[in-house]
Amino acid sequence: MFDRLKKAIGSLVDQISSKKISEADLDSLLWDFQMSLVECDVALPVAEEISNRIKERLVGSKVGLFEDLRPIVESELRAILKETLAYSDLFSLVGSKRPFVIMFVGVNGTGKTTTIAKVAKQLKDKGMSVVFACSDTYRAGSEEQIETHAGRLGLKVIKHKYGADPAAVAYDAVLHAKNNGVDVVLIDTAGRMQTDKDLMDELMKIHRVASPDLTVFVGDSLAGNDALQQATEFNKYVRIDGVILTKVDADAKGGSAISISSALRKPIFFLGVGQGYDDIVPFNPDWVIDNILAKQQRASD
Repeated sequence: MFDRLKKAIGSLVDQISSKKISEADLDSLLWDFQMSLVECDVALPVAEEISNRIKERLVGSKVGLFEDLRPIVESELRAILKETLAYSDLFSLVGSKRPFVIMFVGVNGTGKTTTIAKVAKQLKDKGMSVVFACSDTYRAGSEEQIETHAGRLGLKVIKHKYGADPAAVAYDAVLHAKNNGVDVVLIDTAGRMQTDKDLMDELMKIHRVASPDLTVFVGDSLAGNDALQQATEFNKYVRIDGVILTKVDADAKGGSAISISSALRKPIFFLGVGQGYDDIVPFNPDWVIDNILAKQQRASD
């Protein structure tokens, strides 16, 4: 009898000193966190989705009657962002076959060609042989740019005359690699707006002819919501396998990584952090998460 009474008293005390989290308890906090995500360049629909996932996880949970909910919400936000932000080691994928073909796509001005040179430098440092395919056959100076990188890195470029079929260049580069035992082919495609259907159809042709083992979207981390729209549209035409975000050193907030990962469900391979060949680092989800939570903390102080 004494044990039953003790248990009943304990249950009563627990009910008095605790409560279940309601939607009303979370609304103001979630709004603050959602705005912090948007201010860090997370697309609004993605921020709303994350907010709804936090609500689904926490509503109905039992907490102390006067317990501060902010650390609880922050913990759930961190967990959800960890689930959303995927990282994959690109180099662990290369070498499964020879040649291993990687095709790079993106809009104009993201630093795609320089990024390709950085990846080539990393591959060469790991003892792999690399050849460039200059499938950007229209932009003035494109061949000269990639040839400059190739000269500095001691690599070969496969190219045709300006105005040539970009798919034919990619095909010839893959054939060259097969005939010469080259480990990796890096295909540089012309930057193009995702709204230009003719150019996107051309991209599909290059993809079909080259049959790449990986297709990498190179996006500008400063582009915010535009980067998400670009990646989503490119993925409709050629399946994106992973992402490299550039210009992170120029005060990028990291939200583009969250938006793109959430939309594509694909990993971020690298972040570009400068113009040098070694200025490329493996993506670290904790960097993005800590940056956003620090922003939210400053806003709440």
